Amino acid sequence: MGESQVYAVFLFPQAIEVLGEAIKPYLTDGPQGPHIISVEIDTGGAFCELTLLGKNSEGKNIELELMLPSSMIRLIVSLHGEGGGFGFA
Repeated sequence: MGESQVYAVFLFPQAIEVLGEAIKPYLTDGPQGPHIISVEIDTGGAFCELTLLGKNSEGKNIELELMLPSSMIRLIVSLHGEGGGFGFA
């Protein structure tokens, strides 16, 4: 089986402020700053479509799509391999 690949999507601080409470459930805090973990990204168009994995209120796995204006995205880091975390050390 191939390597798993996920993306860490960093938003501009102003974007996080403007989106407010609506974006907070999707943010992961880390030493590099708040970011969104996505399993698939489509950057074609005015909106960047992020596919996220999560759990619903019953604990079942779900896949959801989050669409953000591309202008809000500061950086996308592609993470390869089976380790869950990443860093700049």
